[in-house]
This record gives sequence, C-alpha cells and structure tokens, in this order.
Amino acid sequence: MSVLKTSLRNFFAHKGRMALSAIAVLLSVAFVSGTLVFTDTMNTTFDKLFASTASDVTVSPKDTDPGDVPQGGRPESFPASLVEQVRKTDGVQVAQGAVVSTGVTVVDAKNKNVGPTSGAPTIAVNWSSNELRSVEMASGHEPRGPTEVVVDGDTAEKHGLKLGDELRTISVVGDFTAKISGIVEFKVTNPGATVVYFDTPVAQRELLGKEGLFTQIAADAKPGVSDDILKANIAASIGGGYTLQTAAESADAGREDVAGFLDVMKYAMLGFAGIAFLVGIFLIVNTFSMLVAQRTREIGLMRAIGSSRKQVNRSVLIEALLLGLFGSVAGVAAGVGLAVGLMKLMSSIGMELSTDDLTVTWTTPAVGLALGIVVTVLAAYIPARRAGKISPMAALRDAGTPADGRAGRIRGGIGLALTAAGAAALVAAARAEEAGPGSLWLGLGVLCSLLGFVVVGPLLAGGVVRALGVVVLRIFGPVGRMAERNALRNPRRTGATAAALMIGLALVAALSVVGSSMVASATDELDRSVGADFIVQSGTGQPIVPQAQAALEKAPGLDHVTEYRWVDATVTDTRGRTTTADLAATEPSYVKDLRRETTAGTLTDAYGKGAMSVGSDYAAEHGVKVGDVLTLAFKGGEKAKLKVAAITADTGQVDKGAMYINVATLAEYVPADRMPQSLLLLASAKDGQETEAYQALKDALAPYPQYKVSNQADYKEQLQDQVGQLLNIVYGLLALAIVVAILGVVNTLALSVVERTREIGLMRAIGLSRRQLRRMIRLESVVIALFGALLGLGLGMGWGTAAQKLLALEGLGVLEIPWPTILTVFIGSAFVGLFAALVPAFRAGRMNVLNAIASE
Repeated sequence: MSVLKTSLRNFFAHKGRMALSAIAVLLSVAFVSGTLVFTDTMNTTFDKLFASTASDVTVSPKDTDPGDVPQGGRPESFPASLVEQVRKTDGVQVAQGAVVSTGVTVVDAKNKNVGPTSGAPTIAVNWSSNELRSVEMASGHEPRGPTEVVVDGDTAEKHGLKLGDELRTISVVGDFTAKISGIVEFKVTNPGATVVYFDTPVAQRELLGKEGLFTQIAADAKPGVSDDILKANIAASIGGGYTLQTAAESADAGREDVAGFLDVMKYAMLGFAGIAFLVGIFLIVNTFSMLVAQRTREIGLMRAIGSSRKQVNRSVLIEALLLGLFGSVAGVAAGVGLAVGLMKLMSSIGMELSTDDLTVTWTTPAVGLALGIVVTVLAAYIPARRAGKISPMAALRDAGTPADGRAGRIRGGIGLALTAAGAAALVAAARAEEAGPGSLWLGLGVLCSLLGFVVVGPLLAGGVVRALGVVVLRIFGPVGRMAERNALRNPRRTGATAAALMIGLALVAALSVVGSSMVASATDELDRSVGADFIVQSGTGQPIVPQAQAALEKAPGLDHVTEYRWVDATVTDTRGRTTTADLAATEPSYVKDLRRETTAGTLTDAYGKGAMSVGSDYAAEHGVKVGDVLTLAFKGGEKAKLKVAAITADTGQVDKGAMYINVATLAEYVPADRMPQSLLLLASAKDGQETEAYQALKDALAPYPQYKVSNQADYKEQLQDQVGQLLNIVYGLLALAIVVAILGVVNTLALSVVERTREIGLMRAIGLSRRQLRRMIRLESVVIALFGALLGLGLGMGWGTAAQKLLALEGLGVLEIPWPTILTVFIGSAFVGLFAALVPAFRAGRMNVLNAIASE
C-alpha cells in the first residue's frame, strides 16, 4: 500500500510534467478510437440502408452487380412476363418489377451535374410502392408520366432544387427532361447517392430502350414462409439463368461492395495511429528517464530506509499506469468527438453520415484503454528498471545523474549493425528483379534502418549537432555555444527527442520522393507514348453516351477521333488454358494516338480482319507467338477465333498488358445493343488548328458536364493534382505523429529546464540576461529539431529511392527528388523547434534567481 501511496503522491506532485505525455497518449488513443467509431458508424449506416431496401427475395439477371455501371450503358434486363411468373409462385405475396440504372447523369437547369462528387453513384429508379420501404414523400407527389421526376431530399437541399425545377437525365438511350413533382426523404441515412425516380414506363423507355423490361424483381413472402423457402420456390418456378438473393444475402452482398473501401480507410488510419504511438513511446521514455534522474536523491533515500528495488520499480510503473489510464480515458472520449468531426467532414464532401447512427461498441473503449495503458507502461519499463538500480548511496549525492557523454559501445554496435542491415536490404530491394521479393526486402530495409537510426542516434548526435552548431549556432556567440553544449550534454536524450521527429519526417520525405517520381514517370511516359492531342473522359468512370460522342465527332478542326472501349472476354490459348481478360477495342488510328512498342509483329496488323494483339507478359506465360489462334468468348456475344498479329511490350504503365482488337472486329461477334460504350475518346487536331479544335471540343461537350476535354498539358496537371491531393491527405494524417513529436521536444525542454534550475540561477547571477537565457533554450530546441530533420529526411529519401527503383519494375522508371519540398520541411523544422521552445523558454526566463540558486 505504501508503494501505491508513494506513486500517487509522486504522480500528482509532477502532474504538470506528466501533462504533455498524457496529451500524447490522448492523441494516439483518440485517433484509434475515432477510427473505430467512424468505421463502425459507416457500417451501421450501410447495414440499415441495405436492410431497409432489400425485399425477402430479389431476382436479377445472372452475373450482374446492380452497383456497376454497365459497359454497354444499359443494365441487363428481362421481360415483364417474368414478374408475372414470379407473382404466381407458391409462397409469394407481392412481386414487383424494378428498373434500376447507375449509367445516368442528371443535370439541373443551369447544366450543372447534381450527382455526388464523393464516388457514390447517381441512381435512376422506377417509382413503385416498394420504394416506400426506404423513403417517404416529404413534399409533392409521385411521378406521373414522362414530364415528372422525383428526387431525394439530400440532393435537393445540396443543389437548391425545389418542386417545379427542371432536370435533364442523360443515358445511353438519349436525353430527356422532366420537372420535379416530388421530393422524398430517406427513412435511414443515405450515404451520399443521388436518386431520381420516374414513372415505370418512362424508366423502361428512357433507361432500357423500350417498355416491358425490368432489371430486378422484388418478391415478398406470405406470412409463415421463410426467405429460404421462397427463394427455392422461385428458383423452381423460373429455372436457371438468374441470380436469386434473400434479404440477408442482399445485405451481405451490399456489405461486400463497401467492405473493401471501409477496410482500406480503417487500416490506413490505424496505421497512422500506430506511427503516433511509436513517436509517443519516445516522449514517454524521455519523460520518465528525466523524472527518474531528477529524483535520484529521493529514490536513494527510499532505498536507504528499506525500499527494495522491486518496490521502486513498481512505483515508477504505477505512475506510468496512472498516466496511461488518464490519457486513455480522455483519448476514448476525444475519439468519439473526432469521429463526429470526421462524419461532418465526409458530409461536407458528399458522403452523408448522420450522428443518429453514431456507433460506439464496447470494443472501442476496450481497445483504446488497453493500447494506451500497455504502450505507456512498456515505454516506462526501461526508466523504471533504471530507477530500481539506484543505490542508497545516491542519497548522499546531488540530485541528477552524471551526464551521459557517449552512448554505450554495445548500443552503438547494435545500432550500426541494424543500420547496415537496413541499408543492405534497401539496396537488395532497389536491385530486385521481381516486385514480390523486392517488397519484402523494402519492408525489411525500412524496419531495420529505422531501428538502426533510433539506436545509433546518440552516437550521431555529437558530430551532427556540432556541425549544425557551426552553421546555425556560432553566429549567436556565447549563447549559441551554450545551447550547443546543452544539446550535447546528454546525447541519449537528444537522440530520443530527435528520433520522435525523425520518424514523421522520414515518412514525409519517402512519400514525397515516391509521389514526385510517380508524376515524373507518368509525364515522361505521356511525352514518349501519347500522340493524341486531346483526351475526353468522365472523372467518375461513366462511359461516353452516343449523343455526346456524335457531338464531339462533328467538332471542326479535328483530324480524327478514336474510340476506346473495354470488353470482358474469356481467352483460351492454344493449349486450352482459359483466362478472363479485358480487351481494348479501338480503331486503327489508335496506333497514332498511343505509340506502343512491339516485341513481335506489327500493331497495325492487329486491326486487320480476324486479328488481335496480346501483351508480352501474357505471351510469355502462355507460350503464345505471332500467328497463333486464340479462342475468345465475349460477354454478351459469340465466340471468336482470332489470330495473334502482334505482341506489345509490357514495359510502361499506359495500357500495360492490354489485348487490342478492332472495334469492327468486336461488332462482328457482339450484338449492337450489347456493344460496350467508349470509356474515353482520343482526338487529334489538324496541323496548325490545335487551339481552335480544343475550344471546339469544349463547346461540343458543354451540354454534357460529366465529361472533360484535356490536352496533354491539362492531363499532366490533373495527374499532378491527383497525386498531390493523395499526398496532402497522407501528410495530414502524419501531422498527428509530428504534433506528438513536437510535444516531445516541449516536454524534454521543460524537464531539462527543471533539471538545470540551479545552473540557470547561477548563469543569471553572473550576468546572463533573461533574453539571452530564452534565446539559449530556443536555439537548443532548434538544433535538436534540425538534427531530427536531417536524420529523418536523409532516411526518408533513402526509403523513397529504394521504393522508386522497385516501382520501376511496374513502369515508373524516373527518380525525382523533390528538393523544394525537402528544403521546405528542413527549414520548417527550425520553426518547429522555435515553437516548441516558447513555453519552456518563457518559464525559464521568469525564474527567481535566488530561489533557483537555492534549489537542489
């Protein structure tokens, strides 16, 4: 009990010194808890949505996914007579046909796309009583006839739509306009989709091309009939060729569709939380190490009056337990607030999430508390052991431990060995000939080099800090030299403080190198391989509807326009081995628009009658050569036997592994109503008319805001922006680790000031001014931050270079070091050091000189 009392007394006696460490624990736990609450809430939202929209049994065409945009623009469908057949099935109480299409774009009277920008679909549906499962009419009435449409309330609010406003719906069948006759509100949260409802004949005619067709059948069972029995009865009634799902199976399928996205988001955010925890470990180790050093005499007295090593050790660990407990409890609470903030952020970019669905399961606080407490106690274990080794004779010495002038030889040897092993692994990754083994070497290299730099940091502190001192500190005269000596006084402490900052900046540097190299590689490949002047495509993956393509082809100043379509096919090689592949169906002019190297044959010949090309990887794996005949079974079409006329080199990123056939060849085997639409169009201007053609294309596509015309400069800029946005998100997540690292610098300086109270008082007594004292502490902080930045940026550039060499196997062959970013981060680290030193320097300057000299 006396150990517990001692621990409690020490903990609350030093609560100010513990505060920053507690904040580090709080932030890390909050990130973990917030991530779990956020993803659990998203799961709850989607589960409620799927449960509210699913009928007892849903019938749809075989091998179709309602959420996919159909490659032909029209969803797969079946005749209305099948609805009647299902309706007559034993056990069916109600059966209704549904028309659902995600291959549409809806624009308002100002020609502005009212579809979501978050990646959620725009869904066009026929209105039926089945829709009342998930929505209710908030104003107006259901659609009646071809001039009326109903829209969901979230979309209406976001785009300022009201009853009577006109909407134009663009589908593969054509454009049609209708006025809003009603606005519906979802009974559960709509995660962000735009939903429009039409009268059934209108939906069939304008979305499917003719009346009397449906894409789904929603069947509900009579009382006492289970979903499984109903499914079996319907299957027996209508035979094969259809996909049947119970309500539970539909919900499971819906969860699978979003599970990949949610898992990527969840584990990515947890990964960044783990980095923050790792950085926090250095802060906690430093805090307890310094507290133990400052209480050397006190611990010596405890040992002298009978406390055992175990009791002293236990006392420090109990303090760590309290720190972890308080920080974790606050972190779990803050995590719920963080989750709400993330929900608001997602809502602002189009993914609607309601706080009514906020989900906090028991696992969230359990995981948060366990992580926070365990990490804190483990981080404090080494300082606790060090405290237990303090002898009773320490009570006769001054408080504090002798300065650790150099790291131990064993530590240095281990650090150098780890660093060398990491460097060797990174070199192996850079020289790897296959991506799989290379990735393993890269991971091993990152881990070993990181651990090596952490362990060897105190050895490097002496030389690097002295070098930085010459450049940065010496201009400040004696104050600068004192700051340098303070930073060198305890290399282990300086190394640990800098290591926390090093980790975050190493990741920033590595990702900057990879991102810049990706942009440079893609730009280089565009310059080398893309011959087309213009690229037309949708940012959401929507195919280009025929009316938009026709308008584009009429634009003046064009030399030619090339279609580019994807078609699913099963390919059987000469040995009978079958592979599922996506074929690129293009026109012969494509060889001008994209310069592809061939390892055999001529690509122009692949556009001849009954011919095709394959990629070099496929040819090597399947033993295919020019002249061989492959059997292709096209989705929605017939089988074809095509001769391989060319083998393209799979060396770049653009169309890597693509198999090419002529659009005319595809049309021989796939009916016109099943032909896939163009995913993009490539166009080239007549000589000297590039500017006029560019504007003409924009004018032609003005009525179709879902498509964008880009010249090569635009395309490169878009690519740079996309990579930049991704990196900014990653940098934002890494900011948590950097904030924790800054807290570590603040805490180290604050405890260092307390440790040097008497020394500061003596310096003030012999003439050091408050301004000089504050400057000394700020300069010490700056040099520690720059030391961490040098290590981190150097390490990160090594990681990034190795990663780029590995990515070169996938076609990203240009290494580019983003020196402006690296220099900006390095200079920014100096300001981080200045910021971190503000409070400790201010407190040091306010010390009473006599009281400071009298302190022990």
